[in-house]
Amino acid sequence: MVPLAEAWDSGASAWTKNRRVAYANYLQDPRHLVAVTARSNRSNRSNRSNRSKSDQDPATWMPPAPDATCRYTADWISVKLTWNLAIDPAEHDTLAALADTCPDQTITYTPAP
Repeated sequence: MVPLAEAWDSGASAWTKNRRVAYANYLQDPRHLVAVTARSNRSNRSNRSNRSKSDQDPATWMPPAPDATCRYTADWISVKLTWNLAIDPAEHDTLAALADTCPDQTITYTPAP
């Protein structure tokens, strides 16, 4: 969900190697690691869109499907909270605006060990 490079820029650069490995391989919560293949996308356009995400945060990239916005926003925030990762001002403003459009979305998380 939150790409490794984004996590690095958000605080993972100060983590131990073991914690970075734990983050990269965290499977206790399905929101953290979202595998995407060409077959799992509905079209080649979706695959290009996923690749275009790269290491961007919600201030510069959102899923192309409008019905995915609330879930994506909640999952992004959940992962950031789970790992105590920082958000930059543009990311904060975007997430706040998106959250306002998702009043029924619940954000849950458990701090990572």
